[in-house]
Amino acid sequence: MRKVVKFGGSSLASAEQFKKVGDIIRSDKERRFVVPSAPGKRFDGDIKVTDMLYGCYAKAEAGEDFSSDLAAIRARYQEIIDGLSLTLSLDGEFECIAENFRNLAGTDYAASRGEYLNGIIMSHYLGYEFIDAAEVIVFHEDGSFDADTTNEKLSARLSQCKNAVIPGFYGADLDGTVKTFSRGGSDVTGSLVAKAIHADLYENWTDVSGFLITDPHIIKNPKVINTITYVELRELAYMGATVLHEEAIFPVRQEGIPINIRNTNRPEDPGTLIVENTCRKPRYTITGIAGKKGFAAINIEKDMMNSEIGFCRRILSVFEENGISIEHMPSGIDTMSVFVHQSEFEEKEQKVLAGIHRAVDPDSVYLESDLALVAVVGRGMKSQRGTAGRIFSALAHANVNVKMIDQGSSEMNIIIGVSNQDFETAIKAIYDIFVTVQL
Repeated sequence: MRKVVKFGGSSLASAEQFKKVGDIIRSDKERRFVVPSAPGKRFDGDIKVTDMLYGCYAKAEAGEDFSSDLAAIRARYQEIIDGLSLTLSLDGEFECIAENFRNLAGTDYAASRGEYLNGIIMSHYLGYEFIDAAEVIVFHEDGSFDADTTNEKLSARLSQCKNAVIPGFYGADLDGTVKTFSRGGSDVTGSLVAKAIHADLYENWTDVSGFLITDPHIIKNPKVINTITYVELRELAYMGATVLHEEAIFPVRQEGIPINIRNTNRPEDPGTLIVENTCRKPRYTITGIAGKKGFAAINIEKDMMNSEIGFCRRILSVFEENGISIEHMPSGIDTMSVFVHQSEFEEKEQKVLAGIHRAVDPDSVYLESDLALVAVVGRGMKSQRGTAGRIFSALAHANVNVKMIDQGSSEMNIIIGVSNQDFETAIKAIYDIFVTVQL
């Protein structure tokens, strides 16, 4: 097997964590390609190196003295180097960084140095070849990612390597200007490397033992999902589940490469396997529960609206003209509700309402604010009768009033709208009925 292994910031925050990572990599000779993040927090209240770099560069932009800030970052890396007993000097690298900061090389360049420097340390520690991601991860000049050119460059370069370290999170455009993915983008780099080498498995090592059924801030010690499909993961990630960067799914999905979410601090745990499809029956009827607060609903009523050709299109065009994205749009015979992010809608609500009146001449329009959406996702729901009934029975017993119901055509997810104040109660009720009662 050929494996790509990506390690998150918490896994590489200190020399002690580096040693754990080294043991994991050396325990399996198939772990040939390593994608490191920048050092994360070593303890509660600590600062991630990426955030330190942002702060340091902000001073450079403001024309202030940033030498002490850069020295603090340098000390973080020296602590790791000393703890690993490496004969490695980053003096030249930090001189170059200081010069580029003075020349205002950009916030993307500044943020990328966390992964870049950690990659150098990792390559020396493992004895692997170091490949600067700026040479193989390609962005267009406008900052958008160039997937085709990246795959060509990565495939060609990695075919010549037995083992390599490729820093995550960043790349460069064709003139060499460093560009970054959004925060958490090292997951994407790992996925791109896995695709380029046609890996058998992409292991993503973090500080949790897999993908949890729901938010541990709401449910104490929720169960780990053993196996989840890409489709289920996308549904949950869209609604706020954050173990893996959502864009990391696409490159490996195209190649049919599974992702294994593992815990650096508990390497014996099997974690969660993310796959295209599976015959494995889920342990529970549902795979996961996720959600977000902060939505508003625009409820539109008009007699015989179902007979008006183009009614929905005219409604949607109003939101499009105002630059507002739509989350869900459940409808009835004479009613239609549009769910949007409240923060986006509030600034333009009167323009939208006026636009709706001009577009469709409704009988009435009324608003509901401070709403939350909860997604119940699971491939097992399709084959189980009464799943929706169990959900709404659980919510009724918990005195949660349901504002909206929307079920996807795949029968793999049900979206429920509730008041913000009922959000946590709703998730607890659904978790209890599907998981706790089966334990």
